[in-house]
Amino acid sequence: MFTLKIRRVGNSAAVTLPKEVLAKLRVREGDTLVLTEGKEGLYLTPYDQTFHDAMKAFGETRRKYRNALRELGR
Repeated sequence: MFTLKIRRVGNSAAVTLPKEVLAKLRVREGDTLVLTEGKEGLYLTPYDQTFHDAMKAFGETRRKYRNALRELGR
């Protein structure tokens, strides 16, 4: 468990992550992180452009082929 402190940076707030957390996330300074909310709380993960693009494509496909996907799911 890590205790983090929120600090003011200009008109925003920032949290500094310890190097152990950065190592576990496999990120470094300048990388982008994604904060999502799930059933068990908040999740902090590295941003993955490939995953983002795949989810965007799926969202577009899902709408277009909604009925076909429903039938395939049966």
